[in-house]
Amino acid sequence: MGFSLPRQPFGDFSSFRFGNDYVRKIRDKTAMAFTEDEVAAFTEQIERILWTHRRPPLHLRNMVREGQSIEGNEIEIFEWRPYFRDKSQWIKSAVAMTKYVRSRDVWKVYWRRGDGNWHPYEPCPETSSLEEWLHLVNDDEHGCFWG
Repeated sequence: MGFSLPRQPFGDFSSFRFGNDYVRKIRDKTAMAFTEDEVAAFTEQIERILWTHRRPPLHLRNMVREGQSIEGNEIEIFEWRPYFRDKSQWIKSAVAMTKYVRSRDVWKVYWRRGDGNWHPYEPCPETSSLEEWLHLVNDDEHGCFWG
């Protein structure tokens, strides 16, 4: 019975060094994380294009809050709402997600269906820029993102 290394989700092993006992893997270009400058620029775009139009009025902020997460090559837009059974607990309600494919320079568009999973947004599965994606989510022509 031979020894085998576990399967890695982000590519093959590029080197195995016995002296340092570590394995370095090559990450898929599509999973490359955003730089700090990119995150700052994306945050500004989200604020300017989306939240300036969608932010709840002040008198409702104790009922709905907006948010986004930028991790790896993904950006998720969501809202926070009090849990209906226990108003002291807040739950995250997903709105939309995009994944940037750096090798193709496209943004894949996803929406969360009733089954709780992310699905490709069939009317427009890809956009050429984050700005185009934000406008698509804000306009929500088919009622998939905001309901």
